[in-house]
Amino acid sequence: MLKQRVDVLTLAVTDLPRALAFYRDGLGLASEGIVGEEFVGDEKNADGAAAMFKLVGGGFLMLYPDLAKDADIAPTAPTSGSFSIGQLVAERGDVDAILARAAAAGGTVTAPPRERPWGIYSGYFQDPDGHLWEIIWNPRMLPGGEG
Repeated sequence: MLKQRVDVLTLAVTDLPRALAFYRDGLGLASEGIVGEEFVGDEKNADGAAAMFKLVGGGFLMLYPDLAKDADIAPTAPTSGSFSIGQLVAERGDVDAILARAAAAGGTVTAPPRERPWGIYSGYFQDPDGHLWEIIWNPRMLPGGEG
């Protein structure tokens, strides 16, 4: 049975060193760098090179240039807007700081931070491959909050 959790989130990237630099050097996520380069793909199997970030709570964020080949699907052009990755932050000002850091690292702020009618403060950015992130301050979802 599928459990109510996500353990690994893998993002397809077009340029692994650039994506690693954005997340590690630009956003400050800890990573040992590119792993699996010794696993060279062939006509059937994908390359093994990927970058991995261990997340708080035990999950992993993976960056993988050969995701479509590994999943045995046709590669498609990157699209954005069909889903977003969200991160809750503890302080309202963290939203502004993270979006500024993402922009400085080469990301694109698509929606500047603002108050939302449903009681949160958030903004969006895209990484260099177009993956959409929402940075959210929601006092009801903080420890000790209402939600």
